[in-house]
Amino acid sequence: MVLRADRQGAAEHGHRITAAIACHVARAGGSVDQLTQLLLHPDHEGGRHTRHIALRSGQSRALDYIRRLWASASDAISSTTALSSRHEAYEVLAALRDRIETTPWRGERGRTALRVLRAHLNFAEIAGGPLHHASERQTAEEAGVSRTTLRAVYETVLRPQGWLRRLRVGHGREGSTWYLGDGTIPGHGDHALLSRFRSTQFPPDPALEEWTTPETATTADIDSTVLSHLMGHDAFAHHALGSAALLIISALHLRPDQTVAELVGTSSVSRATTYRTLKRLADHGLVQHTGETWTLAPRALEGFGIRLPDDAGNGHTPAQGWADIAEQHGTWGIAARRKARHTAERAAYQQALDRFAEHRSRAVVLVRDGRQVLVPLPRPDEIPPTWHAPDGRVLDPVTGRPAADWRVATDGRLILITPSDQRSYEELAAAHAEALSEWESVA
Repeated sequence: MVLRADRQGAAEHGHRITAAIACHVARAGGSVDQLTQLLLHPDHEGGRHTRHIALRSGQSRALDYIRRLWASASDAISSTTALSSRHEAYEVLAALRDRIETTPWRGERGRTALRVLRAHLNFAEIAGGPLHHASERQTAEEAGVSRTTLRAVYETVLRPQGWLRRLRVGHGREGSTWYLGDGTIPGHGDHALLSRFRSTQFPPDPALEEWTTPETATTADIDSTVLSHLMGHDAFAHHALGSAALLIISALHLRPDQTVAELVGTSSVSRATTYRTLKRLADHGLVQHTGETWTLAPRALEGFGIRLPDDAGNGHTPAQGWADIAEQHGTWGIAARRKARHTAERAAYQQALDRFAEHRSRAVVLVRDGRQVLVPLPRPDEIPPTWHAPDGRVLDPVTGRPAADWRVATDGRLILITPSDQRSYEELAAAHAEALSEWESVA
């Protein structure tokens, strides 16, 4: 008696084992010849997948597979760092946080990518290393963005520029497996760090001696810890204060008393957006300026604005918390509605998985004379005759009424009928009777 072969799952598992062996050989300083000798050795259990390829498709196909695997493993080893302890892992995460904080994230998409990347950094710090698990819904809730926006910055900014690598797609209750990179792509230099190379303001003509370099500086200087604490609030949704306010607040918290020109460099926000954002924050009493310099108001990080003496009578209402700011901008409750929608989606997905597993159970077959004979699955004992109802229905012993989801098969055993069944009761009973008859004749 053998289980029906799951070739795809076995091949994927064998490839993962072989890839892990190739990475170990590459990290130990081995060569492709040593890897080939190891995988094709008849007594080495880890080379079973490669030997199966050689047996099925020929020796040359197996050698090509080993060479491709070696090239991939060498590239992965050259772009990663071996971590021998949790202390080294936290050092790597600290260095990555510093790199994130000094990288300019220009444009709305770049600022959104920063929020998503900071959410992944939070998950990595909890996991204790760059390798961590996170689902799309979990990351979207942490970063305070929608799943549509999340996928857009994954595909256009974070994954192409080497900040994130998805090693395994999540399934069921398990999130996807991610690995945090340092934002560098081999052969592309530091240009891969920039989400936008230029600001939206370009000189009309070089002859006018306008600037020909990006408006913002090539390095930034923000406190990403403050950003991670604030980005989940409804007050920083797209139609409220937005991501630009997050960067300006993070820059002012790290370095108080900055001019607008300095904020343009440290926050990587364009000059026009900086002026608009500062005015919006000042209207809520979250920032204040003395002459040319700006600083955060007391308790600004808690969302409480402070009315200054010279602001009396200007019609500006100081904020009384992040909830008050979100309510003024009409974004209050976005995070709660997003979590409720994600909870409903998770429940619906789990129900779909349960229904799928209910009808996709692994079949057991018996091979006889080169022919596969289906072994009927074990069923409950025969029900008492007092539970039988007309038309093959079953009486519920508690209520005494016919149960809609159960029927009695021709052999006197129960058959569960669910709304997702595509066959009628007669078809199920006939299939069961045929399988039982064939099994008894073979046995």
